[in-house]
Amino acid sequence: MPDVGGLWADLTDLVLPAVCAGCRDRRPALRHGVCPGCVAELDALRPREVRPDPAPPGLPPCLALGPYVGPLRETLLAYKDHGRHGLARPLGALLAEVVAAAVAPGRPVVLVPVPDTAAAARARYGDHLDRLARHCAARLRRAGRPARVRRPLRALPRPDSVTLDSAGRAAAAESGNVSRADLVHRLVQEIANLAADAEGQPRRTVPRLDNDLALPDQLRVVAADLVAAAPPAEVLARAAAEVTATRGAL
Repeated sequence: MPDVGGLWADLTDLVLPAVCAGCRDRRPALRHGVCPGCVAELDALRPREVRPDPAPPGLPPCLALGPYVGPLRETLLAYKDHGRHGLARPLGALLAEVVAAAVAPGRPVVLVPVPDTAAAARARYGDHLDRLARHCAARLRRAGRPARVRRPLRALPRPDSVTLDSAGRAAAAESGNVSRADLVHRLVQEIANLAADAEGQPRRTVPRLDNDLALPDQLRVVAADLVAAAPPAEVLARAAAEVTATRGAL
């Protein structure tokens, strides 16, 4: 005889998860996928400046919401690796707090997600960072801040960064992120357009180099990706907004 009750619980969990993404405790029908205790811990986090030691040459200023531990880490992993796509909206709101802290009010923001490889996107049923960035941009726009998501980068197959040392991660990031010149130029023009619109000025074809390019990286941040992604954009990458930082190194 099939376990109808268990099946019903499994089906219900698809809509209202019964396991908290932050602490993995089993709770009845979590409407937002996170228990009140973990929500309180996440809500108490505040953006702060972080720096890996040693920092890769060329790494722009970085902010993080908190250390890569506890409910923040578990919630990110649940979203990234365990199919909890419903967490994209609240995590996007948290990322928006970091971006808002990194970029002066009124400045236009262009979020450039470091892309998933095709294999990773298939395994995760979509590009998790692109989804997160779009929720972040939507939250920023609702707060009156001009924000867009653009993707001038494409990812080539590369080894899992968990298996690499810092030199290997840097090499993989440089070889895995390919920027096409026409897409980069389009991105720079869009940054200039955002700046002109925000300031009520006519649009210009010359890019403004004093605008911020925010580069949200993979959820477990690899600083090498920021260094590899920033130079081809041909703009001053003064604020790299990130979701989280690891204990001692990005």
